Amino acid sequence: MADTSDTRTPAQIEADIKRRRENLAETLDEIGVRVHPKTIVGDAKAKVVSNIDHSLGRAYVGVNRVVSDVKSQFVDEEGAPRLERVVPVALVVVGLAGLLVLGSRRRQS
Repeated sequence: MADTSDTRTPAQIEADIKRRRENLAETLDEIGVRVHPKTIVGDAKAKVVSNIDHSLGRAYVGVNRVVSDVKSQFVDEEGAPRLERVVPVALVVVGLAGLLVLGSRRRQS
């Protein structure tokens, strides 16, 4: 059988009930804030922004790595251009530009 004896005074019981009501009210207020549409939208926006920042950071690192790799193909450790690699690429670019110019002139005629 359950022990039904309570040694608290009526004032203590009332104070306990009041304290529990206040705690319950605080808990309900916190739940209300958490499930409020503005809070949910704000949390979702923050999560999206965080994911975008993370993705952009990873993309920046990836692009930076590619640029460094390409640069290392055309510049030596001291920063001087590697002419044996720069000249052929420059000739190809000039050749392609020339072909594009010739092609556009033929279309205009």
